[in-house]
Amino acid sequence: MGKLQQGMEAQDAEETTSAGASDTTEREVPRVLLALAATLERLVLRNEKCLKDLSEHKKLTIYHGLRPPSISILKYLERMHKYSNCSPSCFVVGFIFMDHLVHKQPDVPLISLNIHRLLITSIMVATKLLDDVHYNNAFYARVGGISNAELNNLEIDFLFRLDFRLQVTSNMFEGYCTHLEREMMLAGQHVERPLSKTVDVTSEERVQEKQRLAEDVHRKMRLVMNHGAVSSASTKNLQSLVSPTNSLLAS
Repeated sequence: MGKLQQGMEAQDAEETTSAGASDTTEREVPRVLLALAATLERLVLRNEKCLKDLSEHKKLTIYHGLRPPSISILKYLERMHKYSNCSPSCFVVGFIFMDHLVHKQPDVPLISLNIHRLLITSIMVATKLLDDVHYNNAFYARVGGISNAELNNLEIDFLFRLDFRLQVTSNMFEGYCTHLEREMMLAGQHVERPLSKTVDVTSEERVQEKQRLAEDVHRKMRLVMNHGAVSSASTKNLQSLVSPTNSLLAS
């Protein structure tokens, strides 16, 4: 992630100037961020132990950087929470999406070279699915330290890898919360109350409505690609081919 750190530093400088020096109060970090960071750090460590050398990992994707960024997973999550102001449930659902992607493509494990790009993409998609009000891709790109064009490509690739299947039931949500709680305990952190009781769960009806919208966009894209209007290598132009009211691909 060559320019990731520079992009985040520029965003921090701008936010500090606009907020003023007197605003120094830090918001409390939601416990779900601590649980998610602990889980992902364990996954990355385990996966990289299985790889003798990161340079031997030949299965590269657009999520891979040349070198691991200096910012930790927890700090990256805190950054997203600070600037995007998305609901805590978005972090759980983003983790669900990442887990589904890895299970669909087990030869692409989560490692330090791809975890940050996968995080910013999955949580942004989750925010569009769950929150009524959210920022656009350009804002998330600045928060994540990458370009808007790159994040647009990451989002399209992410949705296609998931086959636009974004539905998350309440039982699935609670199951992943329980998994995150176990990871917190393994990391030596005390769990006072279930995570599922500390985050707001969006109604399944509204999520299903947005899921149907995503599937409709998927059909439109497939139809265009099958008719040769664009090649699979030109997915960055697909956003102009769908309805501008579609929040899942808003830029």
